[in-house]
Amino acid sequence: MNPLLTPASLDELVEAVRSTPRVLVVGARTKPRLSAVPDVALLSMTGLRGIIEYDPTEFTFTALAGTPVREIAAALGEKGQYLPFDPMLGEAGATLGGTVAAGLNGPGRFRYGGVRDFILGVRFVDGSGRLLRLGGKVVKNAAGFDLPKFFTGSLGRFGVLAEITFKVFPRPASTLTLRLPAEDAAGVTRILTAAASTRWELDALDASLDESAVCTRLAGPVPAIDALAGEILARWPGRKLSPEEAQTTWSEAAEFSWAHPGGVLVKVALTPAQLPALSALGRNLAGARLRATNGGNAAFLSLPTPLDAARLGEGLRALGIAALTLRGDAPLWPAGRDKPAIASAVKAALDPQNRFPSLDD
Repeated sequence: MNPLLTPASLDELVEAVRSTPRVLVVGARTKPRLSAVPDVALLSMTGLRGIIEYDPTEFTFTALAGTPVREIAAALGEKGQYLPFDPMLGEAGATLGGTVAAGLNGPGRFRYGGVRDFILGVRFVDGSGRLLRLGGKVVKNAAGFDLPKFFTGSLGRFGVLAEITFKVFPRPASTLTLRLPAEDAAGVTRILTAAASTRWELDALDASLDESAVCTRLAGPVPAIDALAGEILARWPGRKLSPEEAQTTWSEAAEFSWAHPGGVLVKVALTPAQLPALSALGRNLAGARLRATNGGNAAFLSLPTPLDAARLGEGLRALGIAALTLRGDAPLWPAGRDKPAIASAVKAALDPQNRFPSLDD
């Protein structure tokens, strides 16, 4: 079993990194495959939590990396603000740092951009045990290289995030969700592609490939979204979901409650045009479940057991689709991964002693 370090202050965090030859940071472990690395000490950030600064008039906040995103959401909600990319697994306890390190976005990414687009600055501990600050605490900041965004999706392999500053948005006045059935995966793709290119500025655009249905969320003043809903339903058959149905729909998406408990969960990067092929691949894997998000530019695939993980990887490679395993006993990168030179250069600069595992571990 990997030893667990639990620093309760930034000083203890720095000392933990300096004194440990091989270490990997973890949060609430809602995406356990990302930290399933042998022979490495695990550094838990759950003792470093809390909002350090929050200025609603400037639409920014700074929080310790171990802060649960649900606490962030509650604090922002009291001021009528929110993180538009819809942080995932909030109810499961996901932390702010883990959300950034995993690069995991919710349905709101479709309209507003992902987690990386909202990061203004970070404090982190590098592989030499230095506590560094990059970026700033205001929106209009352009000093230095934009390394804060580089940490998005870094999986804790380049440094330990300690504090993160985000910009936030005002919460919309109201929302409305529509469910649009389709005949098959090709029909889902047609709706996603057409809806994404309209003037409607949809708040979210997801789809269940298993049910051949698209769900789109509208946001804004009630008269405006009612008018848009009328236009959409005049183009495609469908219906408005009740507030309770909408809450269930988006909660299932954010918490992965549709996925197999204890199974393999894979995040897939693709284009809408590749969805029918990915759906066909899923039908050839026993018990596979598939949902698309971000207008069909990303998807999540769930398998009940690891038995078909190898076949999944082979199929993804054949389609030229990249993937990352979030849960379950499967390769971290089922279809392999690209290795850009810039990543190696940054790794050498931030972690010259290879104190943190590589992205291939």
